[in-house]
Amino acid sequence: MAEEAAVRAQAEAGRRLKQDKADPDEIVKEVAELLEMKAQLGGDEGKHKFVLKTPKGTRDYSPKQMAIRERVFSAIVACFKRHGAEVIDTPVFELKETLTGKYGEDSKLIYDLKDQGGELLSLRYDLTVPFARYLAMNKITNIKRYHIAKVYRRDNPAMTRGRYREFYQCDFDIAGQFDPMIPDAECLKIVHEILRDLQLGDFLIKVNDRRILDGMFAVCGVPDAKFRTICSSVDKLDKMPWEEVRSEMVGEKGLSPEAADRIGEYVRLHGGLDLIERLLQDPELSQNKLAKEGLGDMKLLFEYLTLLGITGKVSFDLSLARGLDYYTGVIFEAVLLQQENEHVEESVSVGSVAGGGRYDGLVGMFDPKGRKVPCVGVSIGIERIFSILEQRVEASQEKIRTTETQVLVASAQKKLLEERLKLISELWDAGIKAEVLYKKNPKLLNQLQYCEETGIPLVAIVGEQELKDGVVKLRVVATREEVNVRRESLVEEIRTRTSQP
Repeated sequence: MAEEAAVRAQAEAGRRLKQDKADPDEIVKEVAELLEMKAQLGGDEGKHKFVLKTPKGTRDYSPKQMAIRERVFSAIVACFKRHGAEVIDTPVFELKETLTGKYGEDSKLIYDLKDQGGELLSLRYDLTVPFARYLAMNKITNIKRYHIAKVYRRDNPAMTRGRYREFYQCDFDIAGQFDPMIPDAECLKIVHEILRDLQLGDFLIKVNDRRILDGMFAVCGVPDAKFRTICSSVDKLDKMPWEEVRSEMVGEKGLSPEAADRIGEYVRLHGGLDLIERLLQDPELSQNKLAKEGLGDMKLLFEYLTLLGITGKVSFDLSLARGLDYYTGVIFEAVLLQQENEHVEESVSVGSVAGGGRYDGLVGMFDPKGRKVPCVGVSIGIERIFSILEQRVEASQEKIRTTETQVLVASAQKKLLEERLKLISELWDAGIKAEVLYKKNPKLLNQLQYCEETGIPLVAIVGEQELKDGVVKLRVVATREEVNVRRESLVEEIRTRTSQP
């Protein structure tokens, strides 16, 4: 049968890739295709065999992974709340036309849904465009909000590097008409606080401005019509060497070699206030209205960042482009740095963990009268951060608790299930996190072992003698110390012993 031959050929292709030690993502893709083909072929006697796998570019999260996730989310939410943000939510799918034309070359990655009775829908690609739609629809001109939710991209993802087709984004945005660069500076401060709090290692926040980029393209001789497409080439400089980006600009996008070389001179520049001052004196850039505006604002931004005490981690970088079409002003991206070795001062980037910028025109695209609401925001690259923290936990073999149980209610003798249930009910009603084993007469050793395995710090033991004396024996699992506590004082004692410092 032709189908079986195709399966054999696909299996052979997968084997060859493994032998040639090909890219792991390529191998995963081929294996997934093979499983799909086998599933369609069906099993014996026409029975359909289920392929037990998650869809491509997605994953399940075990309790241990979720515990790490919760820890990260709570640190990020605490930071957003510290800065006075409200929280909103929007549907996971939007009208297709809401998302169309907002993402430049990335629009091809949008998941379109089948027509479900009159409305053409797509899964959201990010949280920013739905936010702009929400503002325009509700005529909101002033809000500081955060939103944590899943987004979808029909990408060919490198899951090993924390890139997926379904992933969380954590966004913080300030919408409203304010004095220049004050909200922008706060967004950068937020990125700094989150990366510092999560202790991910050394990081750098790169900053640029769309107006400086567009001014630079103009003085380098890039035709207006090619600005966006050349911008998306520059955006690849963090992943590709300049020579490859240059040949894409010239070979694929038809830019003149002279213009490309002039861009090359600018995009190598990075620094701080000194570089901004130097570019303000640049004979060509200073004559360009857009670039001059952008550099003026960049200077102001760096003055505010100095007051906020974070300029040591911020670099004005002319190679930063960020491919999305909707940015209009300041853009920024945070990258983690890795020392190549002890002897080298230069750090290398191991990937972006946050990004954002100013998008003053996006809300106006949705408003029937074109009323603009200036916005600036930041998105934390949460999946990338999870990948790093998961690898770190694996490497350190740190034991992660997946529950928050404070105490196990146990008994040392038989026929005490009723007493255990009475006691645990008292504890639950008092707000204590407690568990009990689902056996009538569990062995004490099994109950203590359960605590060791799951990290429960205390055991409340009821026995006949304790019941007569009106006490409960409280055992500390780690030290095996035991104390008798009066029943009425038990809740307070558990709280004291398990309160976080």
